[in-house]
Amino acid sequence: MVEETMPSESLFSRSIKIASVVTAYWIVSISLVFLNKYLLSSDDVKLNAPLFITWSQCIVTIVLCWICSHLAKLIPSLVSFPEFSIDIKVSREVLPLSIVFVLMMSSNNLCLKYVDVSFYYIGRSLTTVFNVICTYLILGQSTSCKALTCCAVIIAGFLMGVDQEKVAGSISYLGVFFGVAASLCVALNAILTKKVLPAVDHNVWRLTLYNNINAAVIFLPLIILTGEIPAIYHFKNIGSPVFWGVMLAAGVAGFAIGYVTGLQIQVTSPLTHNISGTAKACAQTVIGSIYFQEMRSAMWWFSNMVVLAGSFLYTLVKRWEMQQADKARSGTAVNGEKSILPK
Repeated sequence: MVEETMPSESLFSRSIKIASVVTAYWIVSISLVFLNKYLLSSDDVKLNAPLFITWSQCIVTIVLCWICSHLAKLIPSLVSFPEFSIDIKVSREVLPLSIVFVLMMSSNNLCLKYVDVSFYYIGRSLTTVFNVICTYLILGQSTSCKALTCCAVIIAGFLMGVDQEKVAGSISYLGVFFGVAASLCVALNAILTKKVLPAVDHNVWRLTLYNNINAAVIFLPLIILTGEIPAIYHFKNIGSPVFWGVMLAAGVAGFAIGYVTGLQIQVTSPLTHNISGTAKACAQTVIGSIYFQEMRSAMWWFSNMVVLAGSFLYTLVKRWEMQQADKARSGTAVNGEKSILPK
């Protein structure tokens, strides 16, 4: 009896763990979007300084890295985190990625500033398409016709979504522009991250630290050049505990999303993570529409479904292609072993 129940208990506990991690990912990710939306375009805040808000989140991440590093020294059995140290040489090697990182964060938040939360996913839905393009142009890797067909579906859904926003009278072409720019930067960020990881010993947390330190420095002249200093100086709620509480919460969520993303991939798989992200985007769209009491047409919802379907199918196609490649490599290895056997 004991031998029969133990596997089921193990399966049950593992299921609870997976469900908890996926739930945490959804909560952190959706909360980050809503917190940033509140800071960027809420009538309560009215602070026209998106770069300053993004810079503040970088500072929070740096402070949290410092705290985690010290906790790792105090309680190493509970906390694992690299030492908080800065190497100028490594910082220079990470700099190209940091520039793209700054553009990615800025365009992400500027897109969210000008579009509704419900349209945010559509506005940034071309990431997969740009990933295919950048992979070909930068790495020279081609993509299968099946995957390209999925990209065509995503593009069709994106264009339909933009058209339906125009029909609804809520289109912001500036928001769409920043959404497309954000999609391009996310794709570039993923490719450059792979190239830069060896410089930080393949440690994602060290990369997070260097990226945010570089970004915090890069943002300062941009904040000055874009004229945000007067807006910050004259901001009436600059001393409000509520405002800084939301700023801190957004910064913590921005730090936490990196952890829960990695944790979700660890306890499930990259495929499940992508599916979870697609489902989360769907839930985020629905929650945004309900919370902000937005009335949407059937065609608008259909455009969302087209993008979600294209993204989901692309994930499945890439998964299938990787499995086929693994089988081909395994077959080649077996044949190679047979060929060297003595006759």
